[in-house]
Amino acid sequence: MQLAFYGVRGSIPTPGAQYVRYGGNTACVHIELSDGTDIVLDAGTGIRLLGDKLIKKDTPVNILLTHNHWDHIQGFPFFAPIYQSGREINITPGQTNLPEDDAIIKQMQGSVFPVPFSALAAKISINPQPANVEHWKLNGATISRLPMNHPGKGSAYAIAENGYKVAYITDNELYPPYKKDTDFLAFVDFARNADLIIHDAQYMLSDMPEKSGWGHSVAEEAVKLAMACNAKRLALYSHDPSRTDEDIDAVIEHCNQYINIAESPLELVAAYEGLTIDFAAQGQ
Repeated sequence: MQLAFYGVRGSIPTPGAQYVRYGGNTACVHIELSDGTDIVLDAGTGIRLLGDKLIKKDTPVNILLTHNHWDHIQGFPFFAPIYQSGREINITPGQTNLPEDDAIIKQMQGSVFPVPFSALAAKISINPQPANVEHWKLNGATISRLPMNHPGKGSAYAIAENGYKVAYITDNELYPPYKKDTDFLAFVDFARNADLIIHDAQYMLSDMPEKSGWGHSVAEEAVKLAMACNAKRLALYSHDPSRTDEDIDAVIEHCNQYINIAESPLELVAAYEGLTIDFAAQGQ
């Protein structure tokens, strides 16, 4: 299993010199299984550059969406494989409170985009999983999902293959002021012993209570979750658009203090565009 980050920013893209090291594209992560199967987590603006890679293949693309907020679907119309004749694109929508499973393609209609969905050459299918399904197989991998705490709800995902496990939990508020869909201990069970947790860390404790209820976690809580899960590595994700490269450096330095005090072996990184992890190679 190999993983690469193509978009790590939350809410809105952030171009500019102050955002170069970590990147300014919105949410998109690519996982390639050992048999070559492609899994794409979210379709933010980062998916455009991923398309430049995947257009060289002719195998199916499997997109797992967490939810339908713009920063998670807005790159889809610029994803090159959707313009390939006959290319198979399978989309699993997140479980949202309003079941708008086709929101990712509806953004290409009316006056808001020049190319209509009907003009796409690929074979695109929307495949919602039944509400009671928590796990399913995708070739050699097992996919699991869990409701996340976010306005409008959505889905967190875990992908397991050949003894390696990645948990993707973004746009998730671990301690929301509204009714939780999933509590802290359920997230611990969901991501337990993960080789990598990718978790929302858009805010800091210093941002609260002003941004409480906005649907994102503070970085310090994400660290505590990863330590409780006995995860090997945590990638802080969905960086706030106001945070510069230097600000994110400071977040990592601050959060490492929690890890050091706990004497935890957890490895902490801030997700950045281009970060690639080959789990099998690291496990040797």
